[in-house]
Amino acid sequence: MLLDVLSRYLGSIEAEVRKLEGSYVERYEEEIIAANRVNLRIRVRFPSGHMLELNEAIVGEGDHTRHLGYRYHFQDGENNVVFRYDNTPHFPSLDNFPHHKHLPDRVASVEQPSIVNAIKEARQLSEQAKPNSNSNM
Repeated sequence: MLLDVLSRYLGSIEAEVRKLEGSYVERYEEEIIAANRVNLRIRVRFPSGHMLELNEAIVGEGDHTRHLGYRYHFQDGENNVVFRYDNTPHFPSLDNFPHHKHLPDRVASVEQPSIVNAIKEARQLSEQAKPNSNSNM
């Protein structure tokens, strides 16, 4: 049986994804590895043509969660990176190593973001963009 802390965590993410009105959820996969470990994979297409792909490996420890790995990738309708948060250890000189954010022109040191905040950021940026006429294909 999945730990309560992981069930609540997954429920909060599902609730946030459901708020993405007009978007198409291409993938929503919760892979239960063990009672205390879950892998999460989500891909959402926005009416603007933008795509958000979320990947996490999470463990439950007592009353909190810990991320083994995460990647929150958001790109425009032309497949250009808008942002990508991850903790791949390839920028050791950044202050918050291994946490960082890829932007179109640089990589920035950041605190580990929450997946909910990444969803909200993507939604806001997508709403500011013009709808893509090819997004209904």
